[in-house]
Amino acid sequence: MGPLCTQILADSGAEVIKVEPIIGDTTRHIGPSVTPGMGPLFMNLNRGKKTVSLDLSDARCRDALDRLIAGADVLIHNLRPKVAQRRGLDFERMKAINPALVYCNLYGYGQNGPYKDRPAYDDLIQGACGLPALFARAGASKPRFVPVNVADRIVGLYAAIAIPIGLHAARRSGTAQKVELPMFEVLASLVLGDHLYGATAVGQGSALGYPRLLSPDRRPFATRDGYICVAVYNDNHWRRFLPAIGREDILDDPRFASLNSRVEHIDTVSAFLSGILIEEPTAHWMEFFDRLDIPVSPMNTIESLLADPQTLASGLVVERDHPTEGRTRAVANPMVWNDASLSIGEAPKLGQHTREILNGAGLSDGEIDAMARDGIIVAAEA
Repeated sequence: MGPLCTQILADSGAEVIKVEPIIGDTTRHIGPSVTPGMGPLFMNLNRGKKTVSLDLSDARCRDALDRLIAGADVLIHNLRPKVAQRRGLDFERMKAINPALVYCNLYGYGQNGPYKDRPAYDDLIQGACGLPALFARAGASKPRFVPVNVADRIVGLYAAIAIPIGLHAARRSGTAQKVELPMFEVLASLVLGDHLYGATAVGQGSALGYPRLLSPDRRPFATRDGYICVAVYNDNHWRRFLPAIGREDILDDPRFASLNSRVEHIDTVSAFLSGILIEEPTAHWMEFFDRLDIPVSPMNTIESLLADPQTLASGLVVERDHPTEGRTRAVANPMVWNDASLSIGEAPKLGQHTREILNGAGLSDGEIDAMARDGIIVAAEA
């Protein structure tokens, strides 16, 4: 959530200060790394940020954090509201410190519901919002989670949208702005955006669930030698596709006559496509659908995604030399501004900017040295 949001902001030119405990963010220690504390998850979500390492159980560190917040435009955190209040990071106290602050709180469940005090992680939110059940309903043998931290990342994207809006409002009004993004409500709104479907009209007795997305055959199609992803979707696609395979007769079949009727009979439509596509190899169908201007794609693995011609041509994955980790890969920001990609920074080592940041907050080198000797900060040597 917060890491993705703030990485987008850092890529876009914002100065982002990450506040870490003295043992470091937990993601520093997940996965293989050259240097301890520089795990791949951390490196791929914290590039371009500055970091300050504080033990917030100590009053001196809490005072230092208050000073940082007093000079900031935005505070973003993922503490539950009750926990934030207990730690002195609630909105009322923060806006007293900084009356123009944009306060962004990311947490599990909206504060008007019975789950408001529950802790939350991505898997839990996926389950609560019905994603595993949708997999099973669409034909999977068992419910399962999406193998991407989809709730975390979607909330992070929402936050990256909300913060500039909050900054604009704060500057126009001259008052602090509070924006809350609960994971459950964010993900549920997206799930229901597709699957409220027939229940949109109250009292009509129609079913929940968008049939096209729930068809057991909505999956990559098997070819003679692999798989392919193709969307023969709108009426023009079908008018080009059916004559090209010698099946003009299907144009008169009412099940195929319109987009709405194809959605109603999606299992029949998918079975028809499956029977056709299995007859030829993937390369044949790639050329065939490209020629007809019908959307088509190979089914990549994670490995082949790295080598995909589109990935390579767009510079989405860049290789570069990191000061401590050697040759590394990073995923570039996909936004293109005025025909140019955004430049991206490096992930910081633990405590790399502590001295710089605390100096900027008004602490002297002597005070910082004393805090380091007392073990309540990590201030890495430059």
